[in-house]
Amino acid sequence: MGGDGNTMEGSQAMAVADAGAGGVLRPAEAWWNVGVASFLMLATLPGRTQGLGLVTEPLMRELGIGRMTYASLNLWATLAGSLACIPAGWMLDRAGLRRTSTAVAGMLALAVAGMSMVGGGVAGLFVGILCTRALGQSALSVASIASVGKSFPRMHGWPMGVFSILMSVLFALGFVGVGELVHGAGWRAAWRAVAVGVAGVGALAWLGLREPGGGAGPGGEETSGQTLGEAARTGWFWLFAGSTGLFAMATSGVGLFNEALLVERGYEAGLLPMFLAASTVASLAGHGACGWLMPRHGPGRLMAASWLGYGASLAGLATAREGWHLWVVAAGMGFSAGGVTVLFFSAWGHVFGRRHLGRIQGAAQALTVLGSAVGPLVFAGTRASHGGHGRVLWVLTALAGLVAVVAAMAPEPSAHRGK
Repeated sequence: MGGDGNTMEGSQAMAVADAGAGGVLRPAEAWWNVGVASFLMLATLPGRTQGLGLVTEPLMRELGIGRMTYASLNLWATLAGSLACIPAGWMLDRAGLRRTSTAVAGMLALAVAGMSMVGGGVAGLFVGILCTRALGQSALSVASIASVGKSFPRMHGWPMGVFSILMSVLFALGFVGVGELVHGAGWRAAWRAVAVGVAGVGALAWLGLREPGGGAGPGGEETSGQTLGEAARTGWFWLFAGSTGLFAMATSGVGLFNEALLVERGYEAGLLPMFLAASTVASLAGHGACGWLMPRHGPGRLMAASWLGYGASLAGLATAREGWHLWVVAAGMGFSAGGVTVLFFSAWGHVFGRRHLGRIQGAAQALTVLGSAVGPLVFAGTRASHGGHGRVLWVLTALAGLVAVVAAMAPEPSAHRGK
């Protein structure tokens, strides 16, 4: 695929060598991996801030835990859990996608089931959040992204765009389904159902993932690439990873305390599942637009536009009061977040190559998890000291504008050509 508008031409050329058989992973198999990867990402829901946000309020009420205590538990559990990104990337490069993804999904299912049985006190809750963060938000997220990145030797926007669209649809259904279970049967029953679903995704990974390998792909393109150390010495690595860490900080703060944010602005708490679903569906357009535009305009310009839109949506959330404001914010936040997400998923293989892609994406994911850990504490602290979340939303709006300016001024990165 190139700038000539033939969207599928490049996709048909993006098969890779199979390590076990020495053959070639067919285009249909590479695209099949995209579908499996989207379910792997859905399985990270109990370890993601938005997923935990669905059970935050009833969990705190039942266990008698204060907001700042919960935010602190989440902070330290997320910080510790981020360390799982590095060994997960190493395992993906060494043991392969299939074995690593299945093992991580199985352990995550056990962790979610265990968290559903947590009793009083903070120790058990901390262990539950730590395990779901480490295995879901960290390790399984890296496995999901790498399942797409390793399946296509030339990472244009369409594979990650399609992956993001599938992922968004699944998450929209997941938010509504889990949200209804929480309100109808309680958070413990909902978490038990989620554990069963995660185990099913692990079985799908074992049966469905096709293992890409090293060597040369069609046309003799080498699947070599920069090491993690070489990538970390480039400015684009830190712009991609740092800005996505900021994005994670914003989305985690909004996601974990989204019910309180809506109520603070005069909306009913029952609107939360629909707000999450609406923003997720709106991100479909952002995913598709970014995937289509990336070969034509490059990641720098798209990053600037996406961050400009995300900053505007944060400002909209800070000022939302009328009923229609909420849905405009949901649409704008979803669309711009879709662009940021596709860029984060697709940039690494395109710029740094595939040979060490698991390690590079693992390191980048660790930075995003750090941002995710800090976000809820910042939001909770702002509310405690200022009586609301408005100030932090405006600060994040300014930082989003700064990222947009830096991305617009930076020279476009060159695609990696192998060594």
